[in-house]
Amino acid sequence: MPDADLLDLARDIDRCCRLRGSFTLRSGTVATEYFDKYLFEADPVLLRRIAERMTALIPDDAQALGGLELGGVPLATMISQLTGLPTLFIRKQAKEYSTRRLAEDGVVEGRRVVLVEDVITTGGAVLAAARALREGGATVDTVVCAVDRSGGDTELLTGNGIGVRSVLTKALLDTVGAA
Repeated sequence: MPDADLLDLARDIDRCCRLRGSFTLRSGTVATEYFDKYLFEADPVLLRRIAERMTALIPDDAQALGGLELGGVPLATMISQLTGLPTLFIRKQAKEYSTRRLAEDGVVEGRRVVLVEDVITTGGAVLAAARALREGGATVDTVVCAVDRSGGDTELLTGNGIGVRSVLTKALLDTVGAA
């Protein structure tokens, strides 16, 4: 059973982010509910509360945080402020101009990078970032996320040596949203 503070956080995030109406999803299907994750990331109080919970999930030997574009960046920045760990901003693909970097800060070789994501559903973006960072010489074996929407199906990540540590799950949000 989650502790009372976590239940309160889940309720507050659900109230803030669960929208009802008619929403066309990326797949083209129409849904009557939509979870707008950017609403909690734009709220400084909710952002800090979730980041404080995520901070407790960071492995002790982490050397850098890798915030995935776009939603992981504000979380990684806040966690960096709370932990003192440097932050990399991980693009979906390297720029084709200027520094041509995938990771802003750029220094990944020899560092243990913990990926930071707002919501994980399939894990595809996390896996792509981990592979690219590993090719650059980083050790990547953990992702921390605010919300795990995978329903427990994290095989794509765990099968590729990436442990998933999440603050909230879709099931918990659905439970508090139904209450």
